[in-house]
Amino acid sequence: MVSRRTFLAGGGAVAAGGFGVVPMLAGEAHAAVSSTSGSPARLLPVFNRPRHLDYGDVSKLSGGDQTLLTTLQGIVNRTEPELYFIYDTGTESVPDARWLSDMRLPKKEYQNPLDLVAKYRGRIRGAIVHDPAVPDSLNVATTLAGLENAVVADADQAKAHGLRIVKDLRGMFDDDRVKTYRWQLDNLFGKVTHKLLAGLPPTRVVDVEGVQWLEIARETQQIRDSSNRGTYNLDVSAKLGKEAVYVRFADSFTDDGWGASVRHVVVTANGAEIARFEPNSPEEAPYLFDGSHSSIGGEANRFADGGNYWIYRFEPPAGTTSLVVTVEMWNQYLVSATDTSPTRIEPFPYFRDYVVATKALVSWLPPGGATGDLLIEHYAKYPTLAPYMGWFANDVSGEWDGVDLASKGGSPVVAADFYMNGTVHAGTADPISDKPRPIRRIDKPKNKVYVTLTFGEGDNIQYCQRRLREIWDDPKRGQVPTNWTISPLLAESGPNIYSYFQRTATANDLLVCGPSGGGYTYPASWKPEELTEYLKMTGSFMRRTALDVIYAYSGRENNTWVPLSKEIAEGFAEYTPTKGIMQTWDGDPLTVRQGGIPITGGWGAPGKAAEFKAALDRRIANWDGASPLFVSGLIGAWSWTPSDMAELGPLLTDPYELILANSFYDLLNRVLP
Repeated sequence: MVSRRTFLAGGGAVAAGGFGVVPMLAGEAHAAVSSTSGSPARLLPVFNRPRHLDYGDVSKLSGGDQTLLTTLQGIVNRTEPELYFIYDTGTESVPDARWLSDMRLPKKEYQNPLDLVAKYRGRIRGAIVHDPAVPDSLNVATTLAGLENAVVADADQAKAHGLRIVKDLRGMFDDDRVKTYRWQLDNLFGKVTHKLLAGLPPTRVVDVEGVQWLEIARETQQIRDSSNRGTYNLDVSAKLGKEAVYVRFADSFTDDGWGASVRHVVVTANGAEIARFEPNSPEEAPYLFDGSHSSIGGEANRFADGGNYWIYRFEPPAGTTSLVVTVEMWNQYLVSATDTSPTRIEPFPYFRDYVVATKALVSWLPPGGATGDLLIEHYAKYPTLAPYMGWFANDVSGEWDGVDLASKGGSPVVAADFYMNGTVHAGTADPISDKPRPIRRIDKPKNKVYVTLTFGEGDNIQYCQRRLREIWDDPKRGQVPTNWTISPLLAESGPNIYSYFQRTATANDLLVCGPSGGGYTYPASWKPEELTEYLKMTGSFMRRTALDVIYAYSGRENNTWVPLSKEIAEGFAEYTPTKGIMQTWDGDPLTVRQGGIPITGGWGAPGKAAEFKAALDRRIANWDGASPLFVSGLIGAWSWTPSDMAELGPLLTDPYELILANSFYDLLNRVLP
């Protein structure tokens, strides 16, 4: 499930075109919550500019201590950004440190970041104490922290830091998620900002260091067609001897998807059955030790691709000498076992500074069932265009259903659950040019295969902050024409981030608008009149950030993406400056003019350069060479880098010509009838 305009012309000279700094709106100098959501001038909250930052490396702190600090950060930075934290490591090689260095602000490092609690204690009223026995109480505590100018802590933290308890949530809720968030909606909605709503998981899973895993089974071929589907007897007896055995299912080839997929599980101890279940069922729940990094597929199968995994925990009877896990399994599986608890559960700390500073309401409501019904109520209470910032549960009703419900409710989604230091980035005022990149115009189309390649994920502002920065700084970037999706909402949520990518783009880098404009959404799911508001807002942001090509979704029918309708395409044509749309697409090759705009279906292939090229050759095998052919390719942002692009580029010799998306759609616009 992923904005510039100071393009560098060739050797480093800034292309002509003025920079436009977004001014702070009158009356918003001291309140992040006073912006007008949905207005053409401002969608997201305003923060003052940082002048000096106290910072520290919190990467080794527990989730509880990080939550204490991020909620403190939200209160302090609401008036003026003064606190900044590094979450990965303290070196200059990671994004948080790079962005901090780029800001070139006076700063002071705190070797023990928790010392900042004492320094800023006078800014807060005390602590909202959450109930560790009820994980979702952490989100209620976060909402209350924003309203009460307090931090979120557990009872031990409050005592250790000498914090007055403003409100104690222990014993207030039982472990019923719907009841917890129903109380919050009924009692706090009238007090929170209505400019945005947030969705954050209350907990995270953290790996325990030093765990020794024993490999049990591995698929050594890159199988992506389920051809190895079968019943496998996984003997994990070697890890017997302690209280339980933990069995992890992962991906044996992490760069192309198609990881382990499981449909049915039976466990026997000394030949006697002790467990039988299918994924995503009540019977599975007692054994699913960690499913947060996995997903549920169309066959109710549990799967994990890339670096993801899931873990089952089986506790055999005393005296067991043989433990066998029998699974129906397929694709690129890697199964390992250990006798040591491999992970622990901690509070999820990220993005809470932004939530607290803006006095937003935060919940965690998976979009299916009773929680989905309550999520629909949330959307109904908020005005059109109030963004949903955060993410959704990674279960069977995760991304697709979540974004669909948000679209129906008139809320664009901003994937932000891992967006760190948002209260600082939102306060920067780095220059953003509004002058689009000139098109390298191809005067006369030839009978060639014109290819444009695009990195996805750019709607995800945390991706832009983290993964995109990592791969963007690859020294081989710029060797091959490449499109990079990005969120135009960074103009308000992180002007310095957007400006960096815009200023450092080479002549071979083109920033294009991520799906589906001003926030991730499915246009076909919107009410028509609300979609018009969304498209107008999108057009405003695209013009501010000089974007004139867009990557868009439409909607899904019967689990299949459908093409953008004529009415939706006409809306993009009327209200946005887009010159072409690359659309997520499952069907046959799509190259059409719809609503006056050239639209292509995105095409992708697994593997790296050589395999991608071979798949592209197969893709054009039926081309007769009598007219130009256009292929809009999607590149896996989590597995590819510019170095991979540099390897692919030289392979795309005649009949291929690799071009940027603005040239691609300019040419296609002249070829299509």
